[in-house]
Amino acid sequence: GLAFKLGVVPFHMWVPDVYQGAPTAVTLLIGGAPKLAAFAITVRLLVEGMLGLAVDWQQMLIVLAVASLAIGNLAAIAQTNLKRMLAYSTISQMGFMLLGMTAGVVSGNTLSAGNAYSSAMFYVVTYVLTTLGTFGLIMFLSRAGFESEEITDLAGLGKRAPWLAGIMTLFMFSLAGLPPMVGFYAKLAILQALVTTNLVGYIVLAVVAVLLSLIGAFYYLRVVKVMYFDEPADASRPVQSTGVSALLAINGAAVLVFGLLPGGLMAVCRDAILRALAT
Repeated sequence: GLAFKLGVVPFHMWVPDVYQGAPTAVTLLIGGAPKLAAFAITVRLLVEGMLGLAVDWQQMLIVLAVASLAIGNLAAIAQTNLKRMLAYSTISQMGFMLLGMTAGVVSGNTLSAGNAYSSAMFYVVTYVLTTLGTFGLIMFLSRAGFESEEITDLAGLGKRAPWLAGIMTLFMFSLAGLPPMVGFYAKLAILQALVTTNLVGYIVLAVVAVLLSLIGAFYYLRVVKVMYFDEPADASRPVQSTGVSALLAINGAAVLVFGLLPGGLMAVCRDAILRALAT
């Protein structure tokens, strides 16, 4: 059930259709709060309730994580619908998060549990922050008379609405894991949790995650390329709202600031996880 809520493979079949077919406002809600809630329940169930059985459920999570990373990233490349592409990217992002959950208990030792699980929490929080901004921007464009269903609909946005294109670029860079965005440090935290186990299997997992993330960078950067280098079929400008633009700007700034100064948010996540482990 938790895997279904997170949208990881093989419980992912609903995600692309729902993301594409639902109104963008609904997609925004589905892509945000439920992911945080599902992660919180996962921590309560697996970490607090079944930490002694971690060797068993970590193996299951490894399979789900690798499958989600592979299928999510590979399927996203072929998508032309923007929301459907983001749906498959969500599957891969949740797979990356699960990798952090697999590194908490190593050979029966729980010393790295706090670091691994807090890295996973940091990843989920930063993902939700970026996703809310991304779908919020898509919703704003659609309500401002700017069609944004297909990736090609964003063609020329850099000229027609440079402010919005700049904010979308921040979100895409963060989802792709490019520095100095917060998404980069979220991925780095997961990779560090895997590598610090000093086990060959986990180091191989880290290498696989990096390689599959490079595939993900392609389709995120494709959105940026379309916005700045493709010529639009319609040169009209979206009607902008000062209030909404300000909110999107704050969201984009948060993605950048937490990337430049990730320590505070990471400390909050680590404190929450240590409190959970202490109960």
